[in-house]
Amino acid sequence: MRARTVYDDHTLNTSVAPSISFSRLASIVVVASLIFAIEAPLAGQDTAGAISGGNGTFYTGTYTDQIQVIDERTFSIVDQIQTQNGITGDWVVSANRERIYVADATFLHIETIDLALRESIDTFTLSEGNDWFRIQSFAIDPQETYALILGKSRIKHVDRFEIGPSVILRYDLRTHQVTDTIPWPGGHQRERARFMFSPDGSLVYFSAEDMIVLESENFTEVDRWEISEEMEPGLGRVRPGFNASYFEEPGFFTGLVRITEPVNQRRMMGVARVNLAERDIDFYTLGPTAPVRSFAMAPGGEKAWALYSEVGHHEFWAIDLEERRVTHREVFEGRPRMGLNVSTNGELLYVHVAGNTIDVYDSETYELLRTVDVGGDMKGFVLIPGPGTP
Repeated sequence: MRARTVYDDHTLNTSVAPSISFSRLASIVVVASLIFAIEAPLAGQDTAGAISGGNGTFYTGTYTDQIQVIDERTFSIVDQIQTQNGITGDWVVSANRERIYVADATFLHIETIDLALRESIDTFTLSEGNDWFRIQSFAIDPQETYALILGKSRIKHVDRFEIGPSVILRYDLRTHQVTDTIPWPGGHQRERARFMFSPDGSLVYFSAEDMIVLESENFTEVDRWEISEEMEPGLGRVRPGFNASYFEEPGFFTGLVRITEPVNQRRMMGVARVNLAERDIDFYTLGPTAPVRSFAMAPGGEKAWALYSEVGHHEFWAIDLEERRVTHREVFEGRPRMGLNVSTNGELLYVHVAGNTIDVYDSETYELLRTVDVGGDMKGFVLIPGPGTP
C-alpha cells in the first residue's frame, strides 16, 4: 500500500506524491492482498506472474540449525542448508561469492558453506577442553587460504574463568593450524577491531581508531590513515563506515556519515565515498542530521536508499548519488528494527530484520507488493547477485 509522502523544513529537493482517493486506495489494498500476499512459501511453489527482483539468491539464517535459500525471482524457499554448529552468528562472504564463512552463535566455531553444493563442507574451532577461544571478528583472504581472527581465550576453572588477552591469529584454512600470532599495530592491544583485505589480498586494512594498512606477508605497518583526526581544519572528524556493497567498485565504500559543523556546532549528515587505496574521501552534506540508517546502494551506483526511523514514524529516503541530494521521502509502516537491501535489478526494496518476514516494496512507487515468510525469525541475512550482475 502506498503511503503519503511527507516533507518538512529539513527535506532537500523532495518530490510530492500524487493524491489518491480513499475508494481507489481500498480497491488497491484488496487487489494487492489477493495477488501478492503469501504464506510460508515452500520449495517449488508456483509464483507465476509475480514481480521479480532479479537473479539473486537470499540466504537467511534463523534461530535453528538451518539456513534458508530463497530464489529472488520467485521469493520461494528452494532449499535449506544444514549447519554443523547450530544457530549462526557473523557471516563473511568469500571474494568470489562462492562460499559463506559462518561463525556460530557461541562464537566458538567457524564453518564453511559451499553455495553451489548448498552444504557445510568444513568447520573448525580454536577451543580445546576447558580453554574456550571466543571469536570477536574475522576476515578471509581473497584466495581463501587463511583467516585473520581476533579473539581471546577463556579458561574455565572450578571457581572462576581466566580471561586471556585479545590476540590476532592467522589460521591456515587448508591445514587447520594457527600459523602466526600477529603483533598489534603500534603495540596497542584492542578489544575490538575489524579487518579488510585489498582486492588482490596484498594488503590488510586494520580498522580501529585509525585505518592502519599492513602488508599481508609479515603484517608490518606500511601506511596509516589517521581518520581519528579532522579531515580538513575546522570540518571536524569524519568517521566513514566500511560496509561493502556488491554494486560498488572493489576497494570503494559509500555510506552515511555525520559531522559537527564547526561554526554553529550543528550536527550534519552526508554521504562519503571512500577510496581506501588512495586514502581519499569524497564527502558532501545532505542537511541536518536525522535518524537515518541502513544505507543501501542500487545497481549502477547512481542511486541509493536509506531508512528514517523513530518511534511511530518511518520513511524511505531516496538519494541521488550523482546529483548529491535527497530526491524523495516516503512514509511507510516500517517495523521497530529494520535492515534494507536493494534488489539485484534495482526495481525492489527489501525491508527485513526483527522477524520472520521480508517486506517487498516497489522502488519507484514505494507500494508494498508482498511479504515473504522466511520460515523463522532471522539470524543472518545476505543477498548475493547471480551471474552477470556487477
